[in-house]
Amino acid sequence: MAAYLIVDVDDLVQRFKSKNMNVDLQEFALGLRGGAALAAGLPSVEKLKAVAIANWSQYRAQPGKPHPEAMFKMMGYDTLNLTERAAIADATYIHYFSFDPEPIDELILATTSTDLLPLATRIKLTRTARIRVWGSEDVLKGTPFADEIIFQPLETLLGIKSNNVAVYIDFENIAISLSENGYMLNIDHLIERFVMQARAYGQVIKMSAYAPWGQRGTLPPLVDNNGREIGDEAPSRMMMANIDPVYNLPGKNSADIRIARDILTDVTHQEAADIYILVSGDRDFNQVVNSIIQRGKSVVIWGVHGSISRQLINHPSVTLEYIEDFTELRTHQSLLKSSVPEDTGEEFLPSLWASVVIQFERVASRQQAHQLRTQDLIEQLRQVGVVTTQELGDDLVSQCISMSVLRQVNAEMIELNPVHPIVDKTRAIIEAMVRRVANTLKVRQWQYVNYGFLLKGLEMEREISRPGMNMDDQWRSHWVDALVREQLLKRDLIPHRHNPDDLVPVISVPDDLEQAPRLMLRDDLYNMPDPPQVDSWIDMPPSVLQQIDKYAYEMTVRVVVSVEQFTSFRNFAWCPLGSLHKRLRPYDASMSFQRAVEYLDANGIVLVSEHENPQSSFLTKGISLNNHTPFAQEVLVLRDEFIRLLVRLYEMNAAIGVSFVKTHAPEAEWDVPLWLSIMETENVLNPLPGRTGQYSLFRTHHTVKRVMGETD
Repeated sequence: MAAYLIVDVDDLVQRFKSKNMNVDLQEFALGLRGGAALAAGLPSVEKLKAVAIANWSQYRAQPGKPHPEAMFKMMGYDTLNLTERAAIADATYIHYFSFDPEPIDELILATTSTDLLPLATRIKLTRTARIRVWGSEDVLKGTPFADEIIFQPLETLLGIKSNNVAVYIDFENIAISLSENGYMLNIDHLIERFVMQARAYGQVIKMSAYAPWGQRGTLPPLVDNNGREIGDEAPSRMMMANIDPVYNLPGKNSADIRIARDILTDVTHQEAADIYILVSGDRDFNQVVNSIIQRGKSVVIWGVHGSISRQLINHPSVTLEYIEDFTELRTHQSLLKSSVPEDTGEEFLPSLWASVVIQFERVASRQQAHQLRTQDLIEQLRQVGVVTTQELGDDLVSQCISMSVLRQVNAEMIELNPVHPIVDKTRAIIEAMVRRVANTLKVRQWQYVNYGFLLKGLEMEREISRPGMNMDDQWRSHWVDALVREQLLKRDLIPHRHNPDDLVPVISVPDDLEQAPRLMLRDDLYNMPDPPQVDSWIDMPPSVLQQIDKYAYEMTVRVVVSVEQFTSFRNFAWCPLGSLHKRLRPYDASMSFQRAVEYLDANGIVLVSEHENPQSSFLTKGISLNNHTPFAQEVLVLRDEFIRLLVRLYEMNAAIGVSFVKTHAPEAEWDVPLWLSIMETENVLNPLPGRTGQYSLFRTHHTVKRVMGETD
């Protein structure tokens, strides 16, 4: 039986050093050869062909011991000197297998590298041959050899003990120090590098991070790999990496005392770690370090440049490493030359950046200004708890400037960058959510809005129905809760009307926003007078409706056009009422959609009823149009005439806009802005980029072709 053991000495020795494992090479060589013979089922180790490969010139003999190459020879190994590592597989094959006609029954490769794996495809093997790799980590994963070669952990096979490592991270201290030095705190990157660096010292048996987790405003912004602020997710992300997020109260002494107590408790256990890594730079830990060293343990300090005490720097028994050196974090300064990022469409969730936008808008609304003093914004951020100190406020504003969320006007003044995705989306969310609550309270004369009722209403908000937004109730709930936290909405718990013992959440507008600040809510929707109450819509002429409720009248025209287009294009008998409302939501001023549908239904112009939905087990409320009613016919005739005018302008290569329509049809009595907006809603017209108030005609639109008498 032919069996070979190939030992990649250079790779294994380097791996042992990286893990701080003190391995006696003589014992290692003896145990490795004996273990290989036993695994191969050989009657004696002499039947095993053992080869040790290394660049032997780089090794020096230790006092009282032979040179490593001589030592391997003494243990029964054949040694191969190799100065070019890239040729390790070729050299091994040529020296030991190219002229050997006997097939191999057992091949064991002792290595943690893939460099020797090509041997598996080149040497002659018996039909029942086995190939094994003995190493510190499985290098076969992701290679073509994963299913053909057996991996076995070398340390377990030979009983080699690695150092146990315990890591204690004063995260609040480190986060603030890194932020003060201008670094972006990428939590994913920090976790990855901390774990990787700790594993270089041995087996990590404990890793804890101490901070006031969940205490808003106590930590600098923490972002993910995409630059999204995820401070609330940091503890869960640490737990996924087997880092225990330990809560402590804000402030330096709280964390120091907790960490010192835990270390001094852990170091006395029988299973105590061999190496203690302390991620901090406070001099208060000097006595703790001395206690660890007195127990024969090693101490490593990870700190930030300029933030480590001299006592720790000068301590003779401490290994010092700088976090900036092995994490390679990006700085805020590197972002200053960056342009506004593109909107990637990823889920847009509340963040510290959004908090800055919200509070900027709030102060700007109060001051009736579009630019603010930096200090005014920071004071507002502190007042609502976005940050807890002036220093954190300065840092947060600086980061927003570096990210182009804010723009520096001069030494004192700043403004929002309206084209930045964070600013644009946050503004849309403020306007949609606060406006809906305020409008509902005003129109219905309620004191509050039921939380669940609000979530369902927000589902129809067209302005926030963008990629990464308004996806489900959980997303809407995140933002409602965020606006409550930012004090733009108010949440209370009240007894359930059917069961007073149960409390249900309700939402209202805070007292200081009752007047609806100009930049918070749309004046045309919020400040309009209440529409008059109507006892009955039946037999009310459209002209009367137009006089008493202009918005409801205009909405009736929109409803007729939309329902007719939807049903004719899809050859359906009805249109889902919810989809129709979502489509016309931007024009739903003061419940005008509801009043318009009630008017049309009461006068037989539309029919609202429940329908079976083939895609759902629930009935769907739908709306159908009675095209034969005078009002419906009048609206559709006007629609057709307007489309013909648009086609004439299109054929004349004339621009389409309010002034151009009035110029080419001076005798018409259309409400041109209304009909242009209807055509835009129905996609007959498309706004021209960069040319406000001008449109292009969708000439092949199905309604346009039908009106012009064209067929496919």
